[in-house]
Amino acid sequence: MNPTNHTSVDYFIIVGITDLPQLQIPIFLLVLLIYFITLGGNMTIFLLVCMDRQLLTPMYFFLANLSILDMASSTVTLHKILTSFISGATMVSYTACVLQMYVWASLTGLELLMLTAMSYDRYVAICKPLNYHTIMSHKVCALLASVCWMWAFIECLPHTIIIINFSCYRSNKINHFFCDILPLKNIACSDTSLLNNLILASVIFHVLFSFPLTFIPYIFIIATILRIRSSIGRRKAFHTCSSHLTVVILLYIILLCQYLRPNQTDNLDSNKLFALFNTAAVPMLNPLIYSLKNKDVKAALRRKITYLYKKC
Repeated sequence: MNPTNHTSVDYFIIVGITDLPQLQIPIFLLVLLIYFITLGGNMTIFLLVCMDRQLLTPMYFFLANLSILDMASSTVTLHKILTSFISGATMVSYTACVLQMYVWASLTGLELLMLTAMSYDRYVAICKPLNYHTIMSHKVCALLASVCWMWAFIECLPHTIIIINFSCYRSNKINHFFCDILPLKNIACSDTSLLNNLILASVIFHVLFSFPLTFIPYIFIIATILRIRSSIGRRKAFHTCSSHLTVVILLYIILLCQYLRPNQTDNLDSNKLFALFNTAAVPMLNPLIYSLKNKDVKAALRRKITYLYKKC
């Protein structure tokens, strides 16, 4: 399609990470390796939480939810890189592209909300340990998780409806490796002012709601930890929160670099690097960060391996 034409489209062409032939195989192998590690790590944590009774706590309940959405977000975004290399097909239908954008945007918002719920769980565990199981009951945890899932997918519906009603595009080539909202907005010749306002409203919501509710509890958590007299107690309390705090800081930094950049840089290839790190590296690092620094997860894994070994 000629970039100067203004017309509706039935399909989009995904440019991918790079069009250099010599880099196609290394990128494919790297993405494939990351994807397998992501699926393996998150599936391991999810199964351990479901199968090990000692992990049936609110903390690991939310961690299992995080594992589910990490597997989903990686599959939604990375599958096109893998399938296009194998089949050579870089086209995606208009409907599939919009659906991918909607699911990815919803899962991104969901991860921010889920990390907020996990932050509240850590606050109750450290600052109100005697009332922990009363406050974070099974019903409360299920309610928090349900609200996070529903709100994330409802929040992105208006953005998706606006894009569906776009009447024309300047091109059908998306300079990205999946259908994201910014690349789609940038090639639209329809009026995007309402979409820009909705994107801004979503950013403001997470800045004023998710961000404070995620980090403010850590002010009270740190103050409580510093009041613990035992060095062993302080170390144990810190380790229960450091993994979650590491994931939160990592995710917010990547999202800020990816979406809160000047408009003129939206189409630069460098933006793909932030997107690739967000869609591939973060879901891969989440289970590694939680498992490598978590004695409960490592102990549960050893118990299951020992059980399977004896059974065989």
